[in-house]
Amino acid sequence: MKRKLRMGMVGGGSDAFIGAIHRLAAFMDNQCELVCGCFSVDPEISLSSGRSYFLPDNRIYKNYREMFENEVKLPADRRMDFVTIVTPNFWHFEPAMMALERGFHVVVDKPMTFSLEQAKQLKAKVDETGLVLALTHTYSGFPAVKDARARIVRGDIGQIRKIYVEYAQGWLSKRIELDGGNNAGWRTDPKRSGKAGAMGDIGTHAWHLAEYITGLKVTELCSELKAFAPGRPIDDDGAALLRYENGATGVLIASQVAAGEANALRIRVYGEKGGIEWRQMDPNILWLKWCDRPTEMIDVGNNAKMTPDALYNTRTPAGHPEGYLEAFANIYRNFANTVQARIAGEQPDPKWADFPNVNDGVRGMQFIETMVAAGYDDSRKWVKWIE
Repeated sequence: MKRKLRMGMVGGGSDAFIGAIHRLAAFMDNQCELVCGCFSVDPEISLSSGRSYFLPDNRIYKNYREMFENEVKLPADRRMDFVTIVTPNFWHFEPAMMALERGFHVVVDKPMTFSLEQAKQLKAKVDETGLVLALTHTYSGFPAVKDARARIVRGDIGQIRKIYVEYAQGWLSKRIELDGGNNAGWRTDPKRSGKAGAMGDIGTHAWHLAEYITGLKVTELCSELKAFAPGRPIDDDGAALLRYENGATGVLIASQVAAGEANALRIRVYGEKGGIEWRQMDPNILWLKWCDRPTEMIDVGNNAKMTPDALYNTRTPAGHPEGYLEAFANIYRNFANTVQARIAGEQPDPKWADFPNVNDGVRGMQFIETMVAAGYDDSRKWVKWIE
């Protein structure tokens, strides 16, 4: 009989905002329940957080190593099925690898790992075990994004020629990491975030969104990275010219010092016959632009104009906004359906595979490595995609 999947968490305590987002998303379709976790590096915060989530003390762990060792010993009808990892980047790899080695499926925040080498190791373990790993590139879960992707796949705008994707935030315009009490500290520290700052944090989202919507892969790029905030040791701004496998070209911009901007993610794709535009801060609208007829505005919702892929990922009628939480939930639902099928020994429905996976995680780390390799080279040479 089908049952709820049992979920564990690494990170996501009461002092962290993203854990609550993951829990709300995982619970939205009533397919998952939280059964255990290590919610903080501080055992007291982990304990108080777990109790506030109504977990018994014996399923609230002091560290993730203890959690995996104890959970794997529990009877099959009690132990967790998968773990969600919501920690700073340098704590992604070890718990993910430990989970896979012990037979647990994984959901992990992006970027998937601290380094490309770690990403390749995770992929090898996923391939070896056949377990499922989902990566929360949230923006691929929006119904309007799925509608754009489906229209491009069926050839509505013709062969793609040009891709513009930009992600602008302004919250790091000043060195707020020096004030403490915020998550800017680890995001601007290369020892905890990895080689890239803004490019690893939001540039990876822009890159993934462009590849997801178009179905095209970047083959080489020319980039510039810079830290505008005085003394910041890692990039807070950057841009790249992109070359895609079909001959299309693109521009990617990511900045966390765009003063006054909140979360301005925007993508425009142009083909031979028309163009498509989507803006995250107006997430329920998809713009279709044509050479031979007026521009169309698609208002996302359960309506006949949407593609089947978009309808499958839509919960409400037009005019009732679907946003960040629902996009997160679409990733969790497709992941959960896939895991449920694996547990039952059944073949998952192909539409459930529509979530970012370990291959996207490796591509994301290749993007970071390539951007860094090119971004500080004043000759502005083109760098082929690092494999």
